[in-house]
Amino acid sequence: MTNNITATAAGTWDLGGDATVNRIGYGAMQLAGPGVFGPPADRDEAIAVLRRAVELGLNHIDTADYYGPYVTNELIKEALHPYPEDLVIVTKVGGRRDETGNWLSAMRPDELRQAVHDNLGRLGLDRLDVVNLRRFNEDSIAPQFEVLAELREQGLIRHLGVSNVEAAQLAECRTIAPVACVQNLYNVVDRADDALVDACAEQGIGYVPFFPLGGFTPIQAEALEKVAARHGVTSRQVALAWLLHRSPAILIIPGTSSVRHLDDNVAAGAIALTADDLADLDLPAGP
Repeated sequence: MTNNITATAAGTWDLGGDATVNRIGYGAMQLAGPGVFGPPADRDEAIAVLRRAVELGLNHIDTADYYGPYVTNELIKEALHPYPEDLVIVTKVGGRRDETGNWLSAMRPDELRQAVHDNLGRLGLDRLDVVNLRRFNEDSIAPQFEVLAELREQGLIRHLGVSNVEAAQLAECRTIAPVACVQNLYNVVDRADDALVDACAEQGIGYVPFFPLGGFTPIQAEALEKVAARHGVTSRQVALAWLLHRSPAILIIPGTSSVRHLDDNVAAGAIALTADDLADLDLPAGP
């Protein structure tokens, strides 16, 4: 299925109403070293993956300055700058890494402002297409979202999104500024966000699932393999195809550090799941 593939088969979505992206994008997190920390094992392959992604029409690239830290943004700039006109780079703020690679909250106003400027500098941009505010465990992220809304008004950010949120946080953020996308945990097994996925579609908000391939038990893997065998594809491709089928608002950003796996991920957009497939994929929740 990897011959003559492009990212156009799964259709498009307008982030924020005016940033048209193919529904299959690319998540750059895995380009950093083990644990998303340090440099890539193969820098040349990392550069090749990014260039191949653009070649295949993946015009939605997800990143963060704290991946590495700084590694993925520096690779994106090296591989792709000056950027294609239709490329939408989505980054995240609200987190940082310590010297041993731990993931820490960085939600103070000064930290958020500095993170936006750091992303601008390392990506070589005058304005960031989309900035997601990454919630850790705060009950309210309204004060932090207000900081990003101010930077948007200043012209440093085109659109805002939120990550790792519940419906309550999304609702409060929407009273401050428009929300273009939500990035949360969701996959064929972990469907706790079902209601939020549907709400996003109704509200014109893109829903970007992270860990789209995680947490499958042997029983779930067997069902995925059954469907994969019908289509002559892999179980990972079926899991991605299910997400694309689940809602027109879902935008997938599977990550990989391999050109071959990148091609396989993009090919998932051409898989047409049948009613029997969907019945087989009505899977029990993961652990």
